[in-house]
Amino acid sequence: MSKGIWISALASLIILGLGGGGTYFIHRTAENELGGAPLLAVQTAANAATAAAVTKEKKTRKEIIEDSQIRVVTIESGDGLGSGFLYNDQGDLLTNAHVVTGSQQVTVRTLNHEEYKGTVIGIGADTDVAVVRVPELKKLAPFPVAEGYKAEVGDEILALGSPLGLENTVTTGIISGLGRSFDIDPYTYSNLYQISAPITHGNSGGPLVNAETGEVLGINSAAVSEGPGIGFSIPISSILQQAREWSKTPMAELPAGDGGDEYGTDSDGTVADERDIVAFFYQSLNNGDYVTAYSLLGSEWQSGISYEDFRAGYLNTGDITLGSLTLEEQDDGALVSVDITAEERRKSGTVYQGYRMSYSVGYENGELKILHGKGEKL
Repeated sequence: MSKGIWISALASLIILGLGGGGTYFIHRTAENELGGAPLLAVQTAANAATAAAVTKEKKTRKEIIEDSQIRVVTIESGDGLGSGFLYNDQGDLLTNAHVVTGSQQVTVRTLNHEEYKGTVIGIGADTDVAVVRVPELKKLAPFPVAEGYKAEVGDEILALGSPLGLENTVTTGIISGLGRSFDIDPYTYSNLYQISAPITHGNSGGPLVNAETGEVLGINSAAVSEGPGIGFSIPISSILQQAREWSKTPMAELPAGDGGDEYGTDSDGTVADERDIVAFFYQSLNNGDYVTAYSLLGSEWQSGISYEDFRAGYLNTGDITLGSLTLEEQDDGALVSVDITAEERRKSGTVYQGYRMSYSVGYENGELKILHGKGEKL
């Protein structure tokens, strides 16, 4: 059965990290009307006793939110920011793989602003899930997990996390659809919950919580970036067995590509070549990740153009193809040149325009930035 997103051809999906390497966009042609087979949640183990103990007495919505927030954290990984939540008594956090990819060590911040170092002990290569261990969090009781939960459209839910870096945020909604499946390279998403609770960058890895019982139902992972508020959550039952295996036997080595910087580093963590940041700049533009692309610019360049104007300048640009990047060393950095072909959407139709671009690249406050740029049509 072919996979598709049941949304208009112009809508975009985002996986909801915040910062470098944490955001991706895809465009999908509508293949079906809104719909899909109902999700049959799989019961993988018997942890019902813990859940029953927590939900034996009916709690108010406020009490459920307060109890949930204690178990939710903000995760900082390199230039990325996302969310996570405590799922066992070993101090292990569930989150999305795209929140922590490229890092073995991350910073974890709790509700009361305590910071700890976390270690990525398991991460999916094509499944967007990861486990981060923080031994200091063993003292906290984990979320009760709704392993045998059978979702129904209309079930009331809470989405917790750090959207746009706003920590301890809670939004409310319902499960508005079932059985949604699609691909956002390199991840495959299957049988997702579609939710109406607003989520955005930074919500990635945060829990989807049953508003009536306080049990965690899933991991908030993606959203439609245009149109009505539609988000997607990975059912907890579909990834719980894999997470428990990582918790029992941590990965001895993370998969290739996980453990370095987002745009190419040497083993000491320094950028291997000034050309890499220019390539990453265009990669971010092609992914629709304008926040990351803008963050790579130097302060002088940013002072001359707001983020809103920067983003608006690329909204009618499709894929950008790069030729070979050349490097010329200079006293204060390097000059990186590249010929590009940009897909430009105009009133008269789509055209493919060539440009010759040159960028001054250098360090600013210890970070490599694209300081200046200029180009000419070919």
